[in-house]
Amino acid sequence: MRVYLDDERATPDGWLRVYWPEEAIALLESGQVEEISLDHDLGDDEHGTGYDVVLWIEEAVALRGFKPPRMFVHSANSSAKEKMLSGIHAIQALYRGRSRPDT
Repeated sequence: MRVYLDDERATPDGWLRVYWPEEAIALLESGQVEEISLDHDLGDDEHGTGYDVVLWIEEAVALRGFKPPRMFVHSANSSAKEKMLSGIHAIQALYRGRSRPDT
C-alpha cells in the first residue's frame, strides 16, 4: 500500500490519500504500508503535521522493531521539509543499525 498524507494536493494514481496523521499511523500499524509520502502543513497544526508521522515511525523503529516503509516528503514548507528529511535519515540509520547481526 502507498499512503499519501496531504490536505490539498491531488492524490497521485496508485496512492491512498489520508488527511491527518492518525489516519496515516493507523495504516502504518497495519504493517501493509510499503511507501508513504508526507506533507507537513495539513491545515490545523494542533491536529497534527506530517512531522508527527515521522516521529511515530522513529519511535516505532526504536522501541518496537518496526520496519519503516520507503518515505518521501512533498511539503512546500522548506524548513519543515528539511526537518522531516533529517528525521527520515535518522530512522533509516536506526533501522540499518538494528538490522545488522551482532558481531
